[in-house]
Amino acid sequence: MYSRPLVRFACLTLLCLFATSTADAAQLYVGATSTDITPKLPVSLTGQMRTRIAKTVESPVTANVLVLESRDGDKSLEHAVFVSCDLVCIRGGIHEKVREKLKDQLPGLSLQKVIMNATHTHTAPTMIEGRYTLPKTGVTQPAEFVEFAAQKIADAIQKAWNERQPGQVGWGLGHAVIAQNRRALYEGGWAKMYGSTSAKDFRGIEGYEDHTMEVLCFWNDKDELIATAVNIACPAQAVEGRSTVNADFWHPVREALKKKYGDQLTVLGWAGAAGDQVPRPMYRKAAEARMMQLRNLTLLEELSRRIVAGWEEAYAGAVQEKHADALLKHEVRTIELPLQTVSEADHERITKEIKAYADDPSKVWIKNWKQRVLDRYDEQQAGTSRPYSMELHTLRLGDIAIATNDFELFTDFGTQMKSRSPALQTFVIQLCGPGSYVPNERAVRGGSYSAIIESNLVGPAGGQVLTEETLKSINAQFKK
Repeated sequence: MYSRPLVRFACLTLLCLFATSTADAAQLYVGATSTDITPKLPVSLTGQMRTRIAKTVESPVTANVLVLESRDGDKSLEHAVFVSCDLVCIRGGIHEKVREKLKDQLPGLSLQKVIMNATHTHTAPTMIEGRYTLPKTGVTQPAEFVEFAAQKIADAIQKAWNERQPGQVGWGLGHAVIAQNRRALYEGGWAKMYGSTSAKDFRGIEGYEDHTMEVLCFWNDKDELIATAVNIACPAQAVEGRSTVNADFWHPVREALKKKYGDQLTVLGWAGAAGDQVPRPMYRKAAEARMMQLRNLTLLEELSRRIVAGWEEAYAGAVQEKHADALLKHEVRTIELPLQTVSEADHERITKEIKAYADDPSKVWIKNWKQRVLDRYDEQQAGTSRPYSMELHTLRLGDIAIATNDFELFTDFGTQMKSRSPALQTFVIQLCGPGSYVPNERAVRGGSYSAIIESNLVGPAGGQVLTEETLKSINAQFKK
């Protein structure tokens, strides 16, 4: 006769085997599509401190949708919807409008699990009314664009959701030199974004550069590559100063990959933590320009060439290990981050500076930018200011983790997340919200745009809270 402990052990073993077989039975479903969100021209462009009106399109701005679902038979276990947009940020209420348009349209879809991110192209339409001084007629207004794009995106999500099918996923790691830290450091410890590196007092580049590329690949049940997500710690702002609609380097990347793998391929650009990065050289500029000229390449073509080469490197690994039953977990929660304090000195400085812009309509962006700091100071003094509330998404997909944030997050925070994460690879997606920089302590000491109070709702302390909360969620998802 068996002892009770042995019987209990046998029962627990059977339960574990049953749980394992149930988890193993989970099937990944995938849907993907792309939609053109280029509005009627002319249209105002955002991303600079001056008004720009685009009358031509160099490359269309698109929204690229990926739907993931895990099923056990007919039972849906988990899902996520990713939308990568050729926009500067996710602002102007566009995320809320997309969710509103999807309400009650797709049974089984949790609107909270719709994630939107921007590639940060500076040659995409403006989304906030009053950001620039614009003509009242003859130009697509920001609110018009938001309504137009939100409808197109909602329609694309419905299409991808309705067409989801059994699929497989693979992940890989590649390398591409795309980003350079854009903050020059000078004698005395001060820094300047895009500062001269040939100046006599130049002492180096301020921070780290991440040249790795995290890649996800998705195949349908016919073994066709239908989607890929490419995570690069760099914003898409190689041609940021132009006055034409342009998706920046993501357009030639998509075109190159589609040419080789088929028009059915949807390419999602995920900008990693890159608040202090730029896809243009900070030094050796003449040598870089010469090599592009000798190879007869534009800057966008050169960047695309590097990204595609790095993607192929990652794909060579991903294609060898395809997973139809990768575990999918998706947590959504709201976290609160402390605001950067507006000092008395900053208040005094900005009060003086803002007077110079009061009667100049061409300076409305700068005036509003600085006025927001004075408004924050008033709330701070009145005791009515509140922490920054952020929707944090963390996901586990097999061996990899994905985490989102609203900001232009300095690379050091992303490096912490990736290094301390238990996942084999960790994808950090920035600009899933309205933006603003989150600098590290070193940058705040150096000063300059991106690390001054006008640029920062959330400072280094808030960045560290974001890092710890993100890692806490990822760690929970990887517990046995």
